[in-house]
Amino acid sequence: MAQVDGQTVKVGDYVSFKCDIEQSGRITRIDGNRLTLENPYGFDGGYIGGQTVTTELAEDCWIEG
Repeated sequence: MAQVDGQTVKVGDYVSFKCDIEQSGRITRIDGNRLTLENPYGFDGGYIGGQTVTTELAEDCWIEG
């Protein structure tokens, strides 16, 4: 179980994060505080640009409200 912004998140939820730029992805796996995120259209930026899957720490993510 992981928490983002004090809220428990689950597979299927969307979260935002910053990697080069602010972007978001759907959680496909939770491993402790590590979230595997997917964007079928590909992420942006020089670091993860073009990739469709990334892993981010829950504490580095937020929930758009």
